[in-house]
Amino acid sequence: PCLKYIRFGPAPVQERLSCMARNNSIYVVANMGDKKPCDSSDPNCPGDGHYHYNTDVVFDAQGKLVARYHKYNLFLGENQFNYPKEPEAVTFETPFGKFGIFTCFDILFYEPAVVLVSKMQVDTVLFPTAWMNVLPFLTAIEFHSAWAMGMHVNVLAANTHNTSMEMTGSGIYAPAGARAYSYNMKTEDGHLLIAELDAHPRLSPASPPAVSWNSYALSVERFSQNDHEFTGIIFEDLFTFTELTKPGGNLTVCQKGLCCHLSYKMAEKRDDEVYVLGAFDGLHVIEGQYYLQICTLLKCPNTNRSTCGQPVETAQTKFEMFSLSGTFGTSYVYPEVLYSGVQLAPGEFEVLADGRLINRSTTSKPVLSVTLFGRWYEKD
Repeated sequence: PCLKYIRFGPAPVQERLSCMARNNSIYVVANMGDKKPCDSSDPNCPGDGHYHYNTDVVFDAQGKLVARYHKYNLFLGENQFNYPKEPEAVTFETPFGKFGIFTCFDILFYEPAVVLVSKMQVDTVLFPTAWMNVLPFLTAIEFHSAWAMGMHVNVLAANTHNTSMEMTGSGIYAPAGARAYSYNMKTEDGHLLIAELDAHPRLSPASPPAVSWNSYALSVERFSQNDHEFTGIIFEDLFTFTELTKPGGNLTVCQKGLCCHLSYKMAEKRDDEVYVLGAFDGLHVIEGQYYLQICTLLKCPNTNRSTCGQPVETAQTKFEMFSLSGTFGTSYVYPEVLYSGVQLAPGEFEVLADGRLINRSTTSKPVLSVTLFGRWYEKD
């Protein structure tokens, strides 16, 4: 488009993107609208004679259009868009690895997100998004970095920045953790992120080992009798909780087929903070419908246990050690660690081959949550 070939017709947005790529010898990725004509022979053809798609486009260093993706999993309220008849698994090759692309809500579904990694073997995922942060598990930087770790792939996540809609948090994530990220709810300023990544992360010596997510959890007996279990709501899901009443110890909490084991030691047991171990095994039905298995250690907003599971952004308690595991029935589990102030903890924790999420030393900041977020897909 930058060379204004007649065959493209008037396409000022594509022309500008193409020239940005060509004139700077870079790849450019953008989210935009796309419309495709249809006619009355198609019973699903909209009244204006066009399908309208939420679309990602990629231009290479010469300004050529090398990829175009139509979003398949539309979020609530995206009524202005249609979705393609079949999900598209879009990839393209570069001198620095094989890339795949999808948009926002797509990341929570098997197609195309998991297919691109597990079947198409992409090295890096490009992820334009307008992500509304939902604590404690689904803030942008938290979940997108966890997805990169769980799928053993690089993720370049570019979130729009609109604090009035809780939309903030972009990052460059590697399988071993975040390489660069930004989370800013105080101003409307944008932020440029730059980081160096392995072009082929699976071949890197730093690549984490393959994980058997339930190996350790199935090998141990229940840690405790859980005499003080109670329930609480997180994002409309009913969790089973047990409180961490001592400065350290071993706890187990179960729900349906999922048992979550925690070993921990607090740097200091404070009277003004309550932490719980929680388990959820069920169908999530708010803002989409998908099956989840979740094990989580999290801070409650205050000392009233009825608040446990509600959003909280600050904490005071550091942990000298934690080890979280669960009897997951899915192989798709995303490990999350979130510190006070909604900050990530790259390099401070790891997932062992037997499925334990552990910290390497005393946490550098107080802990908001430590979570293993398991996602069942129909393919399971």
